[in-house]
Amino acid sequence: MMKFQGFPSDTISFLEDLRENNNRPWFAENKERYEASLLTPALQLIASLEKPLAKVAPLLRVEAKKVGGSLMRIYKDTRFSADKTPYKTNLGIQFRHQAGKDVHAPGVYLHVDPQEAFLAVGTWRPPSEALKKIRGSIVEHEANWRRLLKAKRFND
Repeated sequence: MMKFQGFPSDTISFLEDLRENNNRPWFAENKERYEASLLTPALQLIASLEKPLAKVAPLLRVEAKKVGGSLMRIYKDTRFSADKTPYKTNLGIQFRHQAGKDVHAPGVYLHVDPQEAFLAVGTWRPPSEALKKIRGSIVEHEANWRRLLKAKRFND
Protein backbone atom coordinates (compact mmCIF):
# COMPACT_ATOMS: atom_id res chain seq x y z
CA MET A 1 0.00 0.00 0.00
CA MET A 2 1.26 3.46 -0.88
CA LYS A 3 2.23 5.93 1.83
CA PHE A 4 -0.47 8.36 3.02
CA GLN A 5 -0.01 11.70 1.25
CA GLY A 6 -3.16 13.38 2.56
CA PHE A 7 -6.68 13.45 1.23
CA PRO A 8 -7.11 14.74 -2.32
CA SER A 9 -8.75 18.12 -2.94
CA ASP A 10 -11.82 16.28 -4.31
CA THR A 11 -12.67 14.57 -1.00
CA ILE A 12 -15.02 17.24 0.34
CA SER A 13 -16.51 17.89 -3.12
CA PHE A 14 -17.26 14.19 -3.47
CA LEU A 15 -19.05 14.13 -0.10
CA GLU A 16 -21.06 17.24 -1.05
CA ASP A 17 -22.00 15.70 -4.40
CA LEU A 18 -22.97 12.46 -2.67
CA ARG A 19 -25.26 14.38 -0.31
CA GLU A 20 -26.99 15.93 -3.35
CA ASN A 21 -27.13 12.63 -5.28
CA ASN A 22 -27.52 10.00 -2.59
CA ASN A 23 -28.76 7.17 -4.81
CA ARG A 24 -27.37 3.93 -6.19
CA PRO A 25 -27.14 4.92 -9.90
CA TRP A 26 -25.13 8.07 -9.10
CA PHE A 27 -22.83 6.18 -6.75
CA ALA A 28 -22.25 3.42 -9.33
CA GLU A 29 -21.25 6.08 -11.88
CA ASN A 30 -18.90 7.67 -9.34
CA LYS A 31 -17.45 4.54 -7.71
CA GLU A 32 -13.94 5.20 -9.08
CA ARG A 33 -14.11 8.74 -7.74
CA TYR A 34 -15.17 7.37 -4.32
CA GLU A 35 -12.23 4.98 -4.33
CA ALA A 36 -9.74 7.70 -5.33
CA SER A 37 -11.12 10.47 -3.10
CA LEU A 38 -12.09 8.57 0.05
CA LEU A 39 -11.47 4.84 0.18
CA THR A 40 -7.82 4.61 -0.90
CA PRO A 41 -6.51 7.61 1.08
CA ALA A 42 -8.49 6.53 4.18
CA LEU A 43 -6.92 3.06 4.04
CA GLN A 44 -3.49 4.65 3.56
CA LEU A 45 -4.08 6.88 6.60
CA ILE A 46 -5.10 3.89 8.71
CA ALA A 47 -2.04 1.89 7.59
CA SER A 48 0.25 4.85 8.37
CA LEU A 49 -1.13 5.05 11.93
CA GLU A 50 -0.71 1.37 12.75
CA LYS A 51 2.83 1.54 14.18
CA PRO A 52 2.57 4.92 15.95
CA LEU A 53 -0.70 3.95 17.66
CA ALA A 54 0.72 0.54 18.63
CA LYS A 55 3.39 2.39 20.64
CA VAL A 56 1.00 4.62 22.60
CA ALA A 57 -2.21 2.56 22.63
CA PRO A 58 -1.37 -1.10 21.93
CA LEU A 59 -4.89 -2.30 22.78
CA LEU A 60 -6.49 -0.36 19.93
CA ARG A 61 -7.27 -2.26 16.74
CA VAL A 62 -5.82 -0.47 13.71
CA GLU A 63 -6.81 -2.40 10.60
CA ALA A 64 -6.49 -1.03 7.07
CA LYS A 65 -9.14 -3.24 5.45
CA LYS A 66 -11.99 -2.34 3.10
CA VAL A 67 -14.42 -4.44 5.13
CA GLY A 68 -14.29 -5.32 8.82
CA GLY A 69 -11.41 -3.04 9.73
CA SER A 70 -11.05 0.48 11.07
CA LEU A 71 -12.77 2.14 8.11
CA MET A 72 -16.49 2.43 8.65
CA ARG A 73 -18.56 1.38 5.67
CA ILE A 74 -20.16 3.99 3.45
CA TYR A 75 -23.32 1.93 3.00
CA LYS A 76 -26.07 2.72 5.51
CA ASP A 77 -28.33 0.17 7.16
CA THR A 78 -31.71 1.66 6.29
CA ARG A 79 -33.89 -1.16 7.59
CA PHE A 80 -35.03 0.67 10.71
CA SER A 81 -34.49 4.26 9.59
CA ALA A 82 -36.94 6.83 8.24
CA ASP A 83 -34.09 8.13 6.05
CA LYS A 84 -33.76 5.62 3.23
CA THR A 85 -30.82 7.25 1.44
CA PRO A 86 -28.34 4.41 0.88
CA TYR A 87 -25.01 6.10 1.68
CA LYS A 88 -23.37 7.92 4.56
CA THR A 89 -22.16 11.38 3.56
CA ASN A 90 -19.15 11.35 5.85
CA LEU A 91 -15.91 9.49 6.32
CA GLY A 92 -15.69 7.57 9.59
CA ILE A 93 -12.64 5.77 10.96
CA GLN A 94 -12.67 3.98 14.30
CA PHE A 95 -9.78 2.51 16.25
CA ARG A 96 -11.57 0.48 18.90
CA HIS A 97 -10.34 -1.45 21.90
CA GLN A 98 -9.42 -5.02 21.00
CA ALA A 99 -11.99 -6.41 23.46
CA GLY A 100 -14.84 -4.63 21.68
CA LYS A 101 -16.75 -6.03 18.74
CA ASP A 102 -18.57 -2.99 17.35
CA VAL A 103 -18.89 0.80 17.43
CA HIS A 104 -19.88 0.71 21.11
CA ALA A 105 -16.38 -0.35 22.15
CA PRO A 106 -14.13 2.30 23.70
CA GLY A 107 -11.75 3.84 21.22
CA VAL A 108 -10.85 6.72 18.96
CA TYR A 109 -13.13 7.96 16.16
CA LEU A 110 -12.23 10.29 13.28
CA HIS A 111 -15.13 11.96 11.46
CA VAL A 112 -14.90 14.06 8.28
CA ASP A 113 -17.82 15.63 6.45
CA PRO A 114 -18.22 18.84 4.42
CA GLN A 115 -19.25 20.88 7.49
CA GLU A 116 -16.83 19.59 10.12
CA ALA A 117 -14.06 17.25 11.09
CA PHE A 118 -13.48 16.00 14.60
CA LEU A 119 -11.65 13.41 16.63
CA ALA A 120 -13.54 11.78 19.49
CA VAL A 121 -12.15 9.56 22.23
CA GLY A 122 -14.24 7.46 24.57
CA THR A 123 -17.21 5.17 24.23
CA TRP A 124 -20.47 5.70 22.35
CA ARG A 125 -23.69 4.45 23.90
CA PRO A 126 -21.99 1.98 26.24
CA PRO A 127 -23.94 -1.02 27.53
CA SER A 128 -25.73 -0.33 30.82
CA GLU A 129 -23.23 -2.30 32.92
CA ALA A 130 -20.28 -0.36 31.46
CA LEU A 131 -22.14 2.95 31.83
CA LYS A 132 -22.81 2.15 35.49
CA LYS A 133 -19.05 1.60 36.05
CA ILE A 134 -18.16 4.83 34.21
CA ARG A 135 -20.60 6.85 36.29
CA GLY A 136 -19.42 5.17 39.48
CA SER A 137 -15.82 6.06 38.71
CA ILE A 138 -16.77 9.69 38.05
CA VAL A 139 -18.57 9.88 41.41
CA GLU A 140 -15.68 8.16 43.18
CA HIS A 141 -13.13 10.57 41.67
CA GLU A 142 -15.32 13.68 41.46
CA ALA A 143 -12.56 16.17 42.28
CA ASN A 144 -10.32 14.81 39.52
CA TRP A 145 -13.25 14.77 37.09
CA ARG A 146 -14.08 18.44 37.79
CA ARG A 147 -10.41 19.42 37.49
CA LEU A 148 -10.17 17.68 34.11
CA LEU A 149 -13.33 19.36 32.82
CA LYS A 150 -11.88 22.79 33.67
CA ALA A 151 -8.45 22.07 32.18
CA LYS A 152 -7.44 24.43 29.38
CA ARG A 153 -6.22 21.55 27.21
CA PHE A 154 -9.61 19.86 27.48
CA ASN A 155 -11.50 23.00 26.51
CA ASP A 156 -9.33 24.21 23.61
